[in-house]
Amino acid sequence: MGKKQRKLEVFDASARYYPSDALSLEQLGYWIAFSRVMGIGPVRFKMLLDFFQEDVALAWHARVSELSQAGLDRKTIESFFKQRSNIIPQQELERLERLRIQVITWKDTAYPPLLRQIEYAPPVIYVCGQLNEQDYRYTLAIVGTRKMSNYGRQVTEHFTKELVQGKITIVSGLALGIDTVAHTTTLDTGGRTLAVLACGLDTIYPATNYNLAKRIVESGQGALLTAFPLGIRPESGNFPARNHIISGLSLGVLVAEAPLKRGGPQYQMDCILSRTEDYVLFSKL
Repeated sequence: MGKKQRKLEVFDASARYYPSDALSLEQLGYWIAFSRVMGIGPVRFKMLLDFFQEDVALAWHARVSELSQAGLDRKTIESFFKQRSNIIPQQELERLERLRIQVITWKDTAYPPLLRQIEYAPPVIYVCGQLNEQDYRYTLAIVGTRKMSNYGRQVTEHFTKELVQGKITIVSGLALGIDTVAHTTTLDTGGRTLAVLACGLDTIYPATNYNLAKRIVESGQGALLTAFPLGIRPESGNFPARNHIISGLSLGVLVAEAPLKRGGPQYQMDCILSRTEDYVLFSKL
């Protein structure tokens, strides 16, 4: 995947990386630091928050005995100590400020309410661009194959235009094929779109969609989002988590065109089962 990535340039020089006052910047640094730790996801992070009474700095500097009492197993604790030595919370804040990437945490009112409802909602999300009230309330994901047919393109364009005219924000994954058509059609129709990435926002993947990503942000018609901190590359194991977030941000998922195997309806069904009110529309199997 390394050949298909492109580094992000500053899109919005006026953006504040943490406009909320829910957390102090010191505490925010530790939230971001924990988001970098492999093996400590939403469940274990919530255990630490509960045990240390939401003092994330205290959790970060905790001893083995304290982490054990918080519920972490020995393997996770050992892995955490190895990673902790290479992560400096203050430097994480400086990198975000330099790139003007916004941070939203569980503590912030700006955290998308639909995403908050799903199982394993990420404690921290990173945003480049602008979110508005429409993006929090009226959203639908449109996804599908990278190798679309002419039929798939036509169907995607048709549904996207109709939904945008109904003031629906379109969510997708910035992938080639159906995702690209959904994002582009939304922008061309004057609507709003959210692109969810499987990597940190300092990298755009695939690189061929760099200009599309830039347009989403600079047009003011949407945002790029991810649960992955800066520096994380688009490894294959990140895409199921990306799909989970696409689902979580949306009232439903429309699969415009997809093969039955690998990335088809079954993977979409797997990613939407986190909320019973989700639905899927299949235009073609």
